[in-house]
Amino acid sequence: MTRVNRKADEIRRLSDDDLVKELEEVRRRFFSLRLGWITRQESNHRLISQMKRRIARLETIHRERQLAVQAVAKKE
Repeated sequence: MTRVNRKADEIRRLSDDDLVKELEEVRRRFFSLRLGWITRQESNHRLISQMKRRIARLETIHRERQLAVQAVAKKE
């Protein structure tokens, strides 16, 4: 299993509430990281792309769950 799949599997194990909290936390950290980069307090630019990927993974899995709920609701 690749590292990306492992990360996605770890995210999928989170409950819905934990997923939303993690997404909010990562967005806050991304904002502070960007602010630090702009003010030249942060020098590791790779962290920005890593945070973007993390946010994308979280949002994708969150959307998968929303679609699954909608599919179940349509069947009923």
